[in-house]
Amino acid sequence: MRRGWFFSRWRIGARRSIALAAIFLVSAVALGPAFALQAPAEGGSGKLQSIQVTGSTRFKSDQIAEAMGLHVGAMITRDDLQKGANFLAQLGPFISVEYRYGTSDAGVAAQYQVKDAPAVPVRFDNFPWFSDDELSATLKKSVVLFDGTAPEHGTILDSMADALDTMLVAHGLHTGVSHALTNAPFGNQQVQEFHADNAPVTVKSIQFTDPLAQNDRGVQSRIEDLVGKPYSRSAIELFELEQVEPLYLSRSLLHVQFGPPTGKVSQSGGSSEIAVTASIDPGIAFTWNGVTWTGNAAISSAELNIFVPFKTGDPADGMKIQAAWNAIHDDYTRSGYLDVNLVPAPQFDANNKRVAYVVALTEGPQYHMGQLILSGLSVEGERRIRGAWKIPQGGVLDESIYDEFFTSGIEQAFQGFPFHYEKIGHFLQKDPKTGTADVLIDFQ
Repeated sequence: MRRGWFFSRWRIGARRSIALAAIFLVSAVALGPAFALQAPAEGGSGKLQSIQVTGSTRFKSDQIAEAMGLHVGAMITRDDLQKGANFLAQLGPFISVEYRYGTSDAGVAAQYQVKDAPAVPVRFDNFPWFSDDELSATLKKSVVLFDGTAPEHGTILDSMADALDTMLVAHGLHTGVSHALTNAPFGNQQVQEFHADNAPVTVKSIQFTDPLAQNDRGVQSRIEDLVGKPYSRSAIELFELEQVEPLYLSRSLLHVQFGPPTGKVSQSGGSSEIAVTASIDPGIAFTWNGVTWTGNAAISSAELNIFVPFKTGDPADGMKIQAAWNAIHDDYTRSGYLDVNLVPAPQFDANNKRVAYVVALTEGPQYHMGQLILSGLSVEGERRIRGAWKIPQGGVLDESIYDEFFTSGIEQAFQGFPFHYEKIGHFLQKDPKTGTADVLIDFQ
């Protein structure tokens, strides 16, 4: 016979992976005397008859229950159920945790409901002694509810770092492991990156697998920036993104692919070095096959085409293509369209080695100058700044004029002025409904 239900709910803040409070909601059904879990101080306990966890698309009910340390048939208290909820709330893979339990002559039936938190890929920065598969296998074996990804926050991240550190120590490497939420160089995707602190490995050399990068003087001269420095996968991939990829894009090799850097650690004079191999698949060179514009109203398609320096059949220079998108963006913002967004979608025809683009534009409102709001200035300082400001109230807010004012205009306005300001903060307060933007400048 069921005696009643207890409810408990954890809500996890958007910026934190731990809950701050639990709220108990007791059902109106009174608990009978045959069996009832009491508060921990009173020492009440009962046998866990069943446990069910719902709401997760990534983990099974029994996996989550085992993670909480709750097992059917075990004697538990209400405190044990609460501790299980606390553990899940702080772990990270779940953005919310709710539970309820009922009592009967047969024991305790516990039901938990969770909601999965966002997950990001896991990235290993500088563990050259092991492959990514070996590192992931260690985490799957050692860390509860590790599924190959990681949450943005939570205690599971420290458990993952501890497991990797234990793996390093077992191989005689005492470095410590840290983690950080960051963006991967390629794709700008958020990842949870793990880093071996003070790893005793420096870069001996970097060898690219493709002749274009091997023989380019500019690339080869900049490799010295990495040689002799601590090995870091992120640093090498950032080098590829900034120094090597433009070389390929400028030659219309728009499908160039960079593999993860590899290499073996060797000993030299008592120190560890790694000769890095960076694989590159250049792909094929494409020619230009036109562009289609959608969503544009303020600037006609014919006007937009002027920014594109290609004719059909020309080499599709990726750097010039990106420069064209940037120029169009700047032209819009000079006309007050500060929220403009361009989304170029390449349409590759690999058989004919051609590429066409469909560019979707979201123009947004055209902004006009609202109020110029100044703070922290003397009377003379304010007079100078207002005199130097070039956009009249109601005029189109040209972002290039706005930017130029903070790079050189303020300095020119204060020439001969005896006071100097250590910090100058500025902010655009935009109102899309009215199409106006106030400019706020704070001098400190």
